Amino acid sequence: MAKNRWTADDLPDLTGRTVVVTGAASGVGRGTATAFAAAGARTVLAVRDVAAGERAAAAMSGTTEVRELDLADLASVRSFAEGWHGELDVLVNNAGVAMTPHRHTADGFELQFGTNHLGHFALTNLLLPSITGRVVTVASGAHKAGVLDLDDLDFARSGYTAVKAYGRSKLSNLLFTLELERRLREAGTSVRALSAHPGYTASNLGTKGRNKHLVKLVHVAGRYLAQTELQGALPTLYAATQDLPGASYVGPDGRFEMHGHPALVGRSAAASDPVLARRLWETSERLTGVSFPLTAQP
Repeated sequence: MAKNRWTADDLPDLTGRTVVVTGAASGVGRGTATAFAAAGARTVLAVRDVAAGERAAAAMSGTTEVRELDLADLASVRSFAEGWHGELDVLVNNAGVAMTPHRHTADGFELQFGTNHLGHFALTNLLLPSITGRVVTVASGAHKAGVLDLDDLDFARSGYTAVKAYGRSKLSNLLFTLELERRLREAGTSVRALSAHPGYTASNLGTKGRNKHLVKLVHVAGRYLAQTELQGALPTLYAATQDLPGASYVGPDGRFEMHGHPALVGRSAAASDPVLARRLWETSERLTGVSFPLTAQP
């Protein structure tokens, strides 16, 4: 069977639609926002660094807007949501941190879990009454190495490593999507929750604050081996616009899911565990103080 050759040129006309992309100042987020804006969507770049967001937006065609959002600070998340008015067709939970030293968010959560999962968990639920189409959360193949111990979220017992923490946060992204989709179906809404991962894409994710020789190596490897930002954005764009079942997971169709065109891909057994997904959701509600806002239908 022939492989799917879908590209950004196959995006539908998105005129009249509104999209929010978190972390859109650089990397895959910037590629995603660029494609949405070019297809006619009003594209909101939700970014921690507004100046960097404005520079990114200035290079895009179409209608763009830059708003401040720091996912490592729940006060910032609440402020962003409180400032949102009107319908939102697609929310792309793309922003993230990776391979950081053992640090904490403004609210005291381990940084990678707090930013990549809890920040997006709170943002999604706060915006959900306005969302009419899709929630796409960007995960990673690194989720397959993730282990989620809800009784040791700060690694007090198991010991912190950047790789373990990143894998845990990406596993949490997939579990979040799984439980969000279940709750959306229970609420009788047409909104769908999906996940995507970009494969190996040139970006600065995981390089800030790290050894300068490692950063140089990453950039050299990226120049020759990595996909472009737009290529890395394809799975997200596909998940956001194509007729796919809820809780679908989209990634590149190439070898080891590193490169290629968007296709449905597999996930770990842990990422498919509905009991763990529900437990994570309940823990996330307790930690953030944010709950699912829709009412289940009888």
